[in-house]
Amino acid sequence: MFHATMRSAIEGAGTLAQLDDLSRTIWQALAAETVTDSEAQGLAEALHTRRSALRETVAPVGIPLGRVTLFPPRRLQRAPERSVAIERRRRLACSGPMPPALASRFTTGQLAVLRVVGDEMARNGACGLFIDAIAARAGVCRRLAQAAIRLAEGDGLLTIQERRHQGRKSDPNVVRIISREWLQWLRRGGRSAALALLGGIGCKTIHPTGRGDSQRQIVDAETKRGCRGAAGDPGRSDPVRILAGGRTGRAMR
Repeated sequence: MFHATMRSAIEGAGTLAQLDDLSRTIWQALAAETVTDSEAQGLAEALHTRRSALRETVAPVGIPLGRVTLFPPRRLQRAPERSVAIERRRRLACSGPMPPALASRFTTGQLAVLRVVGDEMARNGACGLFIDAIAARAGVCRRLAQAAIRLAEGDGLLTIQERRHQGRKSDPNVVRIISREWLQWLRRGGRSAALALLGGIGCKTIHPTGRGDSQRQIVDAETKRGCRGAAGDPGRSDPVRILAGGRTGRAMR
């Protein structure tokens, strides 16, 4: 009687919790010698078969079939063509992202990544971009961007603040530059120290004023007056000769 009742209960169980309760009841009945060993073994096998069938029909709550996470798939950001990415990283690396003494430690791709970080630091005070966005702007892969930032952190040039959230998607890390030399470079707009001291390279602007060489002004004035019909006057003295003689006389005295 007990054996037939338990078998019908196992076949009618709809949840795994009900099967667990029936399993405990079977082994308690075996300990009380209500069923024999062979009957208990047959009920246990029927219970195992029913449990496997129920597990196949149970789907994880909140997770679509074929997915292992609740979060949407990540959309990678990358340059449309390899040639575009190469040209982009070379242009950024050659634009002077950091002082030459610091830049000599990094490769072209790493300098392009640090240029993106430096631009965000100069614009917003910190870099809060996703690593995929940094890599896409620099024209490099995600792994290279992570390695460049970690290498700069190891050299003491910047800090990385992680913003993890338990049970939900984490925010992007916040990268801040702490190198004084690099920060001064960003404040000067990427100019070298030598150019900053010299004030830049270029032509000197000359601002004309009303004051000039007084002796030259006298010569010009006398020349203009002498040109008004004085060319045929042999008695008129040469102003340049008079001025030269006056300077000579003062020097002799």
